[in-house]
Amino acid sequence: MAIPEICLSSGNAKPMPVLGLGLGAVDPTPEIITNAVLDAIELGYRMFDTAAFYQTEEALGDAIAQAISRGLIKSRDELFITSKLWLHDNYGDRVLPALQKSLRDMKLDYLDQYLIHFPVSMKAGSNPFQLNPENFAAMDFKAVWTAMEECQSLGLTKSIGVSNFSCKKLADILAFAKIPPAINQVELNPAWQQGKLRAFCQANGIKVAAYSPLGAAGAFWGTKGVLESEVLMEIAKSKGKSVAQIALRWAYEQGIVIVMKSFNKERLKQNLEIFGWELSDEESKKIAAMPQKRANLAEFVVSETGPFKTLEELWDGEL
Repeated sequence: MAIPEICLSSGNAKPMPVLGLGLGAVDPTPEIITNAVLDAIELGYRMFDTAAFYQTEEALGDAIAQAISRGLIKSRDELFITSKLWLHDNYGDRVLPALQKSLRDMKLDYLDQYLIHFPVSMKAGSNPFQLNPENFAAMDFKAVWTAMEECQSLGLTKSIGVSNFSCKKLADILAFAKIPPAINQVELNPAWQQGKLRAFCQANGIKVAAYSPLGAAGAFWGTKGVLESEVLMEIAKSKGKSVAQIALRWAYEQGIVIVMKSFNKERLKQNLEIFGWELSDEESKKIAAMPQKRANLAEFVVSETGPFKTLEELWDGEL
């Protein structure tokens, strides 16, 4: 079954598949990433999500080249590719060079989507992979977003957006943006449903994408509140589905773009089997009533000397 697609607010962007493969992982080898992407393309995936911080851009580019040479796809244009601007490049004069580097690493002429990865900058000279509190600085939203708009105007990315932005931080950008963010990619799953943020985004024409749609239980900040949820396990048993399929189906029915991560071909196949059936109203109500808690607090950003003194300031109360 073909993966459904949605249209973004950017008029020149191709439709975006609602389910794709995220390539963020702890110390992945290039071979693991390349093989996972090739497996996914064989199964029918067409949306892939990477980032400069993940260090998986080159492996994704290699996989795309191999997919074309093997005849799995006719051209890169069949794919929807997202990458993200990391914190050390969150400066107006560094956005374009950062995107150009990502394109070189992937051997691509353009991205379908480029996102600001996180709403904070790192001080000049900081190691981008050492997330120490003293390395963070306030981000000049206007300067960075204006540079993001230039990237789209140049055709180097077909759409632009953000990640990990609260309603307030989105409103700050909307106040001056000539091109509004097309998408906000955030932690979102049945254990952290982001109702306020989703309502704000819908009211402003911004699509919401979910990372960690299964809770990222294996990550240092993840939660078992999804895969070990009694509510989801009960629904899964009654429908003859896996808990993961119930969680992903729920996100799809909420109108959320799903960025899931698995490098296992059988799980990639199972994750495609969320279409062609639906949750009942009663099942959806049970999921809506699940306890809520943000797992990815990003506490490493918070410090007395940094731009965010408390988690409340970082997330603008959306905890």
